Amino acid sequence: MKKRRTLLSGIQPSGDLLLGSYFGAIKNWAELAGEYDCFFFIADMHAITVRQNPADLRRRTLQQLAQYIACGIDPETCALFVQSHVSEHAELAWALGCCTMFGELQRMTQFKEKSAKNSENVNAGLFTYPVLMAADILLYQADLVPVGEDQKQHLELTRDIAQRFNGLCGDVFTIPEPYIPKTGARIMSLQDPGNKMSKSDSAAGASVYLLDSPDAVMRAFRRAVTDSGSDIRYDPAGKPGVSNLMQIYSAATGKSFGEIEVEFSGKGYGDFKTAVGETVTELLRPIRERTEDLLKNKDYLASIYKSGAAKASERARRTLGKVYKKLGFAEKA
Repeated sequence: MKKRRTLLSGIQPSGDLLLGSYFGAIKNWAELAGEYDCFFFIADMHAITVRQNPADLRRRTLQQLAQYIACGIDPETCALFVQSHVSEHAELAWALGCCTMFGELQRMTQFKEKSAKNSENVNAGLFTYPVLMAADILLYQADLVPVGEDQKQHLELTRDIAQRFNGLCGDVFTIPEPYIPKTGARIMSLQDPGNKMSKSDSAAGASVYLLDSPDAVMRAFRRAVTDSGSDIRYDPAGKPGVSNLMQIYSAATGKSFGEIEVEFSGKGYGDFKTAVGETVTELLRPIRERTEDLLKNKDYLASIYKSGAAKASERARRTLGKVYKKLGFAEKA
């Protein structure tokens, strides 16, 4: 029997999950899960590069696990776990940090952006977290990593680190490949379609969250920024607002941009925004309701992340053992 390839991904619990989190990541995880040996985690170690309220971080971690399941990730077939519960992530990050060049980390775009936004807390973790991300991926010998466009640079660094280690110490790591969905990979702000929909965007109506009420979802779409003119066509450069709404509608319905243009030919922006809002409302309704039900059973959720961490640790220990042997570390008694 042919061995299944491995797929891995994770999201930080630094804020509530967005519509973009679903279309750009979790929906694809669920669709790919039947084809791969899957490891999906809550990246709480990454989250603390920015100061977090401990109680909120714990709440969002459990809530995010429930949302993974509510979005269709099957805990019986996929390992769902919390990053900090698998100590090998931090251990491998140190080893990989010793074969990562300072200049490589200096060039990381997100370090520059996050440093500018958090100038009072430019910590070492913010600088080195791409190495931890590399450890996340390489620990599990991942073949495929679903990433958004803004994470491609991190995956390229991961590949560089893996190839460098393999070249110096002998083949240990699988070189991962990116998976970038053709539609819905980058959902933009409803108030500023030039920027990605973000957890940190405080503008009213800019973002839609998976647990938003139907009223909140409809309000956000009715207030969504559109463009000059009245025709509904896909033109990201000339009509970024409408194009973003078309991207969302396409991801929610499976319709092509051409089909959407025909469907709304002769109709105004108001009709289109209402249709997108209603479609997203119905898409999110079962996710919100299922999440709320799961959060009532904390023991069940604990059993899921414990069993997921056990499965993850088993794979991670094998990889870390190979790394330590190649580095020349003495074996444990």
